[in-house]
Amino acid sequence: MTQATLSLPRRRLGRTNLEIPVIPFGTQGFGNRFGFVADEEAVALVKHAVGLGVNHFDCARCYGDSMRKLGLALREIPREDVIITGRLCCHSDAQWGGYAGAGEPDYSAERVIRDVEDQLQILGTDYFDGMLIHDPPQIDPTLAKNGALAGLLQLKARGQARHVGYGMRPHDFHLQAIATGDVDLILCFNDYNLIRQTAADRLLPAAAAADVGIMNGWSILRGLLTGIDIDQAMERGRYKADADVDEARKLLQWCQQEEIDLLQLAIQFCLKETRIHGNPIGSLNVEQLETNVRAACAALEENVWTKFGAEFGVDSAV
Repeated sequence: MTQATLSLPRRRLGRTNLEIPVIPFGTQGFGNRFGFVADEEAVALVKHAVGLGVNHFDCARCYGDSMRKLGLALREIPREDVIITGRLCCHSDAQWGGYAGAGEPDYSAERVIRDVEDQLQILGTDYFDGMLIHDPPQIDPTLAKNGALAGLLQLKARGQARHVGYGMRPHDFHLQAIATGDVDLILCFNDYNLIRQTAADRLLPAAAAADVGIMNGWSILRGLLTGIDIDQAMERGRYKADADVDEARKLLQWCQQEEIDLLQLAIQFCLKETRIHGNPIGSLNVEQLETNVRAACAALEENVWTKFGAEFGVDSAV
């Protein structure tokens, strides 16, 4: 597959004015969390993605070893050919706010600046196209004077983070962030897909009114909506505590009966919502990447959406 054989849609990411592919590359896909990916394989995968038009890479420290590997790939790709968004982890008191700690994260502007400068060094670049405060358990400390957002705005003024925002789940947090007027983009999680669409209630209208870019995490529910054999995956230890398994299984069974590709249905459903600009998806290898690109490029017949709406009570006429 080459870029000449497909037409991957791109959308303007709100007021950032970045034109991003509708399925940015979530770099957790090659961070060794879902299977080992050697350095040379990761570099080849990144270069292949750029050739297909998937040139937006969304990275985070908590995505395993992926940031270092992306940095290796950037040595072989002109910086202007790619879009890179990153995260400031705010999960705990662990180093750099990682998941492993138990206490309150360091929300200070000073930490934010040190963190981003360190990440830039790992990647071997001078700037992020976007930097997101990631999963803060509290929103108010990030908004405080000399807090995390203030640190990001200093980095924005320096050109080291050209656009700033948040990646998190609570919609109340999203609305508070948007209300500051300082936020350029938002990443939401697990709230706009075939199973739930809660982002449409308040977040998407507020973001659209403020021209804030929206990236929609978990559009394929960590792989549950790709058409895999869910029971086999559970036997291998995946999804055992996942509350969405039963609904995903129903969707898979219905798609099999109707001879519909579940992955295509999942991605195209999200693409029908034009207030969402990108749906980051991780890929472990070239085969997964190309499968995702094909699903994003080929639209479904309208009668499929009519059947889907009648079966699951979901209005897909966005």
